[in-house]
Amino acid sequence: MSMRRLATTAANLLWLLFTAQAITGIFVDLPYNYWLGWLPLLAAVAIGIALRCTHESRDPSTRPDPVEVDPPVTGTWSALNSPADKVPSHGTHTLAQTYAIDITAESEELPRPPFAPLWPVVRRNADFPAFGAPLLAVADATVVHAEDGQRDHLSRNSLPALPYFLLVEGAFRSLGGPRHIIGNHVVLDLGDGTYALYAHLRRGSLLVRPGDRVAAGQQLASCGNSGNSTEPHLHFQLMDGPDPRTAGGVPFTWRGVGVPAGGETFTVEPAKV
Repeated sequence: MSMRRLATTAANLLWLLFTAQAITGIFVDLPYNYWLGWLPLLAAVAIGIALRCTHESRDPSTRPDPVEVDPPVTGTWSALNSPADKVPSHGTHTLAQTYAIDITAESEELPRPPFAPLWPVVRRNADFPAFGAPLLAVADATVVHAEDGQRDHLSRNSLPALPYFLLVEGAFRSLGGPRHIIGNHVVLDLGDGTYALYAHLRRGSLLVRPGDRVAAGQQLASCGNSGNSTEPHLHFQLMDGPDPRTAGGVPFTWRGVGVPAGGETFTVEPAKV
C-alpha cells in the first residue's frame, strides 16, 4: 500500500472514530475529557491538508501537454467546474481531480432546473435533461474498472439541501472511501499510460465490463446522480494510472471542442455512421 493510500485510510478511520464517539456521547458519559474527543477530527483535517499540499499544482510551463480525445457526450451541454478556469478544477488534487471537468446537459424541451433559494428542496432526477444521457468512449480503449450498483439520489441543488449535502452526506461518503464519492464509474485504459474516468453514472446503466475492448464513440453507460453529486451530471478526468487514489491528473482537450470554461455551453454533433 502506498503512503498516500495509507494516509487516506488513516484519515477515514479518524473520521469514523470521531463520528462513533460523538454518537456514543449522546447516550453515555465518555471516560475522558470532552475536548479530547475533537482530536481525531483535528488529526483527520491535518492529514487532508497535508495530502493536498503534496499534490500542489506544477508550474504551468512544466505541465504535460493536454491529451486530445473525443468528447464523451453528444448534444448540448454546459460546463460547471472546469480546468479552463482554475487548476485544480475542484479545489483539490486528490483522486486525480487536478484537471477534471463537470458537465451537465441543456435542453429546450426539458430546461435544466435552476438552483433554488428555498423551494423545492430536492428534485427528481428525471427533471434534469442530463439524467440518462448516453456517455461515450473518448477513444479506442480497454475497460479496466466498471461499477454501477450505487443508487441515484435526489438533487441537492437548493440552499436548504446544500448544508446537508456538504456536512452530512459529504462526511459519510468520505468515511466510505473514494468509491462513494465518485459514485458509479468506469475507468478506461486509453494506452500510453493514460486513463479516463467517468463518474456519477446512472445505476444499472453499464453496457461494458472490465476487460472489454471499446471503440471511440461507443456507449459505455448513462449519466446519473450517484455519489457526491448535487444534480445529474458527468464528472470526467484523465489520469496517469487506473486507480484515482494513487494516480495524478492529466490535462485533456476534447477534439472539436477544446476545454469548455465554467458556464460555457457547447454542442457536439453525433458521429455520422
